[in-house]
Amino acid sequence: MSAEAADRVAAVGSSRPSTPLQTSWFEFLLDSSLLEKHLQKSNPDPVPAQLIIQFLEQASKPSVNEQNQVQPPADNRRNRTLKLLALKVAAHMKWDLDVLEKGLTTPVLNMLLNELLCVSKVPPGVKHVDLDLSTLPPTTAMAVIIYNRWAIRTIVLSSFPEKQTKPGPHQMNMYVFIVQQEKEMTENILTVLKEQAADSISVLEGALRLKKDFYVHTMRTLDLLTADAAANGETESSTAGLCISADELHCQVHYDLGGIFFQQSCTDQLAYKKAKDHFRQTNELLKKLNTTVHVHLDEKRLSGYWNACKALTADCDLSDSQMSPYNQINSLIRIHNYQAVIEAFIKDNVTRSLPSHFRRSVLREFLYKVQQGETGLDEVCHKLCVCNAVRDALEGEILSVRFQQLLLKPSKRIVDFILEVCMRSLEKDCPSETSRRNMANFMKNLCESLEELSLVFVVSSHKLFMELLKEEERKVLVEQMRKRSATINLSAKPLPSFYDIPASASVNIGQLEQQLILSLEPRRIRQILIELHGMAERPYWRVNSKWEVPPDYINVILCIKDNLTKDLVYILMTKGLHCISIKDFVHARQLFSACLELVTEFSPKLRQVMLNEMLLLEVRAHETMAAEGSKERPPPDLVSRVRGYLEMRIHDLPLRQVVGEECVAFMLNWRENDYLTLQVPPPLVMNNPYIKLGQLLASTCKELPGPKESRRTAKELWDVVVQICSVSIQHKRNSDGRVGLIKQRESSMGILHRSKFITFIKKLREPLVLTTLISLFVRLHSIVRDDIVNEVTAEHLSIWPSSLPNIQAVDVEAVAVTVKELVSYALTLNPNNQSWLITQADIYFVTNQYSAALNFYLQAGAVCSDFFTKAVAPDVYTDQVAVLCQFLREVDYMTAFKALQEQNSHDAMDSLYDYIWDVTILEYLTHIHHKRGEMEKRQIAIKAIGQTELNTSNPEEVLQLAAQKRKKRFLQAMAKLYF
Repeated sequence: MSAEAADRVAAVGSSRPSTPLQTSWFEFLLDSSLLEKHLQKSNPDPVPAQLIIQFLEQASKPSVNEQNQVQPPADNRRNRTLKLLALKVAAHMKWDLDVLEKGLTTPVLNMLLNELLCVSKVPPGVKHVDLDLSTLPPTTAMAVIIYNRWAIRTIVLSSFPEKQTKPGPHQMNMYVFIVQQEKEMTENILTVLKEQAADSISVLEGALRLKKDFYVHTMRTLDLLTADAAANGETESSTAGLCISADELHCQVHYDLGGIFFQQSCTDQLAYKKAKDHFRQTNELLKKLNTTVHVHLDEKRLSGYWNACKALTADCDLSDSQMSPYNQINSLIRIHNYQAVIEAFIKDNVTRSLPSHFRRSVLREFLYKVQQGETGLDEVCHKLCVCNAVRDALEGEILSVRFQQLLLKPSKRIVDFILEVCMRSLEKDCPSETSRRNMANFMKNLCESLEELSLVFVVSSHKLFMELLKEEERKVLVEQMRKRSATINLSAKPLPSFYDIPASASVNIGQLEQQLILSLEPRRIRQILIELHGMAERPYWRVNSKWEVPPDYINVILCIKDNLTKDLVYILMTKGLHCISIKDFVHARQLFSACLELVTEFSPKLRQVMLNEMLLLEVRAHETMAAEGSKERPPPDLVSRVRGYLEMRIHDLPLRQVVGEECVAFMLNWRENDYLTLQVPPPLVMNNPYIKLGQLLASTCKELPGPKESRRTAKELWDVVVQICSVSIQHKRNSDGRVGLIKQRESSMGILHRSKFITFIKKLREPLVLTTLISLFVRLHSIVRDDIVNEVTAEHLSIWPSSLPNIQAVDVEAVAVTVKELVSYALTLNPNNQSWLITQADIYFVTNQYSAALNFYLQAGAVCSDFFTKAVAPDVYTDQVAVLCQFLREVDYMTAFKALQEQNSHDAMDSLYDYIWDVTILEYLTHIHHKRGEMEKRQIAIKAIGQTELNTSNPEEVLQLAAQKRKKRFLQAMAKLYF
């Protein structure tokens, strides 16, 4: 009896009352009807989200073979059933992404939706953006839509701040490990989703063009997938599954697209307009729908989005009486009417319609403008700070630190403005007793805060001061001020710094933490931390859940004994890394330099860590300049530091693999091939996979085109890449006794996992290196496809082997996806590379995507002929049909005639007859139209053949001139259609 079963028996036998026992995951495997009964309970335990986690967790557990080696999860009936159960629970939840996102982590939801794509028969190895949703079965199309909706929603949600769970003291080490592990998985998924964001947006925009109802998998249709009923195609019929109207789906998709465009508008101002348009259509569809059963969106957030978009796209009319106070303030800021903003804040001190957090955010916006170098805004910032302080005082809130600083040495003008705001902020007719009392306390504190006696008398003699404070209070206060002035020589006393302010109730920890989050100035960060540690001892490195340092460094930093130093190192490093990620290299250098100076005092290990990170910073800064068009070579000092890093061997030093990876890519991009091929120490090549790859790539490029004996290096590179794209194979006997092969896709046999290899490739930008890799993958793709009819062309194909000894071990889908990603990436760097364009066109051609293929063939022709003003080189075009068949050195009549016989085509071929110059093809057209009884088309063909310049009796130069003229006109006409 299992331990779990024993517990159950004991529980039943117990005489004490107990809560109902939780149903275990394996019970659902034993009873196929149990899941539906369980989910229909009012309070099922475990809840649906927890069930999904349990099913997928069990299905993804690794197995151990007879040699006690850990193997990837087996592809057996048990695991397939568990995955199907998880999908059925999600179907019961009606694929509500709001609920799924709240109950499941990003890695679990990613696994669930990938299973949905798999069971919905989404074509593997084909990008979703290349699929035509209108031709897919309804549930397949819906699976693609759900996945891509989740993709962009996850990107948006990742930009929102999260409250971090705080562990107990005994959980610290385990907590940090688990959190870091999950964060790393989430970040990896997010990286992929962000890279594919443009594709996901295109897929969803395509879904909006479909005007038919949609169908999504239900528990029943998922059951049919495993039953014999699936054989009759019921799950692929137009009405199988849960029906979702086009308007409902479009409403949800518009909302999701609005969210991603709004998020992207931080870097692209035009995205606000796109976001606004999608939110407008969301609102329109919500009003149109009688029922919104399948629409799950936050209407308050939608309203907030809509108001923000209207304010940011200059669509607000200041004369509009219906305009919200938010929009009014934003409009005033946009037209630079800052005095009106101040007036609005003073009036709001009476009405109090604007939340304090909004008012503070407006002040932060102006402070940011000042920080960015805008002049003339200091006084605006001071006045807004005063307005906010008076509002806080009226509500009995703690005054901000910034206002406390302002009172350290204010001008008479500022004091006069404070008094004016105080006067105008009380209700005119009959201010409440609370407002009067709070304002009196503010005036009293104002007097006590001012050092200069003349300013104290300005306040104490003011009308409002006289009204709010009793005569006795006024006398005591003025006497105190006189005594203080007698004992303090104000002219000799230096201006106190911010840290001379005592840590009292007037200083809010939350406000300091907010400043800590926003600041990028190292000295200021240090001062804030000193103040915070003086007020409360706690780990301030956890203030912001977005603050992360690489997992390789976390233990070294958390082992620092002094809490203030630990916080400072952690925060300086994470802020520096964030600045690098947004290409703010100036602040990154300042933050890293301060961190290096700090750790040099006590930790040689952390000093070397910071030197390594500063090297990565300089490498990325230089590569960014190169990507933006700079031709300046890196300084010799930087190249020398990169070499030093690659050769560095320090015991027990945490190293980030990405530093070595980018150093190798840097050397390849700047053609430091001699170092990689001749000078790098042999032990490094054996121990570092990136250096091994770099050496083989550098050697192969260096020897191109080279004699036959130089292909030895190319063969080594070939072997390494083939291993990366190979998977482990297990032999398993089927139920009929035959031995079959099982490929374990998750287990890579190479020096790198394929995903890391792809990431490395996308850091390369040297044309010859990319051409070499494209050539290698094209040859590998051709071999594993085993299609001798449709060949993909590329440069230098002859240097690679023409066969594979163990072709079954190669993951065909991985090779196909990699070659597509590689060529697409290369074309983003240079969209005018003729060789790459032809390779891309060939890839589309052999995968039957003819429209896309023709597009790239035309681009290649345009590149090599100055947009078809010159003749296209004869080796550019290969086996295209009909009109393009004339471009070959020997006209391909067989292919042309076969194409012209096609009756179900939609290529408007008869409109292209004027571009045909080969008389034999025109004669065949005349014959075939006559045979079919198509007299109008026959007359068009006869007219084309009757042109005098095509007469076969003409001199050869006349015929050639006629052909060139038609080639040019045809290709320019096609280019207008595709470009």
